[in-house]
Amino acid sequence: MYKYDNYDQAIVSERVEQFRDQTRRFISGDLTDDEFRPLRLMNGLYIQRHAPMLRVAIPYGLLSSKQLRMLAYISRKYDKGYGHFSTRQNIQFNWPALETVPDILADLATVEMHAIQTSGNCIRNTTSDQFAGIAKDEIEDPRPYCEIIRQWSTFHPEFSYLPRKFKIAVSGAKGDRAAAMVHDIGLYLVSNDEGEVGFNVFVGGGLGRTPHIGKSIRDFLEKKYLLSYLEAILRVYNRFGRRDNIYKARIKILVNEIGAEEFGRQVETEWEHIKDGILKLEQNEIDYAKSFFTSPDYDTAAVDDNSFNEIKNSNDTFSNWTKRNLYPHKIAGYHAVIISLKAPDIAPGDATDKQMDVIADLSDQYSFGEIIVTHDQNLVLPHVKQSDLFLLWQALCTQNLATPNIGLLTDMICCPGLDFCSLANAGSIPIAKQINEKFDDMDYLHDIGDLKIKMSGCMNACGHHHVGHIGILGVDKKGEEFYQLTLGGSSENDASLGDRLGPAIAKTEVADVIGKLLDVYVQLRKEDERFLETYRRVGIKPFKDNIYASN
Repeated sequence: MYKYDNYDQAIVSERVEQFRDQTRRFISGDLTDDEFRPLRLMNGLYIQRHAPMLRVAIPYGLLSSKQLRMLAYISRKYDKGYGHFSTRQNIQFNWPALETVPDILADLATVEMHAIQTSGNCIRNTTSDQFAGIAKDEIEDPRPYCEIIRQWSTFHPEFSYLPRKFKIAVSGAKGDRAAAMVHDIGLYLVSNDEGEVGFNVFVGGGLGRTPHIGKSIRDFLEKKYLLSYLEAILRVYNRFGRRDNIYKARIKILVNEIGAEEFGRQVETEWEHIKDGILKLEQNEIDYAKSFFTSPDYDTAAVDDNSFNEIKNSNDTFSNWTKRNLYPHKIAGYHAVIISLKAPDIAPGDATDKQMDVIADLSDQYSFGEIIVTHDQNLVLPHVKQSDLFLLWQALCTQNLATPNIGLLTDMICCPGLDFCSLANAGSIPIAKQINEKFDDMDYLHDIGDLKIKMSGCMNACGHHHVGHIGILGVDKKGEEFYQLTLGGSSENDASLGDRLGPAIAKTEVADVIGKLLDVYVQLRKEDERFLETYRRVGIKPFKDNIYASN
């Protein structure tokens, strides 16, 4: 992973002291709320329903064990003993006292972390595939390019006051596991006919109030032009993006209004002026970024160990976990382990300080000290020998971290909702609890198979409900919480926005309605057909008829 140099450390440390002074002046009354607001947002600090919320950046989701221990320490010392991992591969602390935030940032700086540009109208944390560097279908490791983008975008003077927030995702594999199609800019590493690797560039994706799937404006971009092309896109957006209406200020609105072809033409025109300037990447610069993302010292004899298969065949509980919570590794004898943060009795994406400490220890013991945050709000240990899997599983079981539900109904994406967020219209966490209580039969969950439920407490869509196989949106109806359901969404290569099922349903009915939807699926599915495949084949009518037949 990338390591700070003296320049990086000095910048982050200076920023901490700057914010400490700003916070002191706000508390003393020398800065008004309006004056302090942009300053705190630049440092990831929100004012939520009950307390400030601090969002900490985890670039492309990659953590060291040392960094995770610091997050555990912060949650224990300054918060209520837990943190919430978000869909942007960041972590949020929901209960810090305002006066302690500069101390938190100072502690983060000791382990090469910060909260800069995790909020505000700027380029946010660049995200990527949680299996970057290990996936068998990977064309090239996207993390060096994420790091290049991070360094270019952080403190960029031209893009610190954009019309609205701006999100970039980079996918390096044939399978999109970064939801790149629903980002302001989605970058796919691809090979051309000559075998050269470059980028397919998508723009104008995004969720929220007006969801859109991104559109390709360049099929192949040479690596050396990555930053200059991104700069051209941002300049066009910065110049023409709406600033008079917050709901129409995203690049997706601009692309939709003028068309992808015209937007691409304007980008190309701008790019011609800057493509061969200072932003042109030399090969040595790319190689330097790559030097931080080398493979660990794998045990070549790991593949010869047969104990994993023997234990799996004799232990059904362990076997069920291996079927859902392992991901194939490019190195024979190794697996990536997905640690579920979706146990039935916790809010999706939450981890306690003790759990974080244990995961950090386990990563040192079994995974070369690396942990990855997924955009599905889980954690990954990317390099585990198959001979260590049983011992690791046993350790995870003791911490309620071994729920075998990855990709299943209860592996929900869920925003904090009304319980914490001042923007929310309805609760998300109570609905997740309701669903977990109804669908507590693991055999049933495995029979249903792959099913992505995504839930947001408002139209900002922090829970990505638009691209859930089943999406759940909280809405307010005269002070009461109701929920709008959508079907058929996807954030993968076949990206699609869900179709509205019908009128919103009452809070108490959500889990039962999902049960009725699954009854239709079970009745109509073909052999080995997933929920999304069945839905796309039969359409919305049979599902709608079953839910609203009595109306």
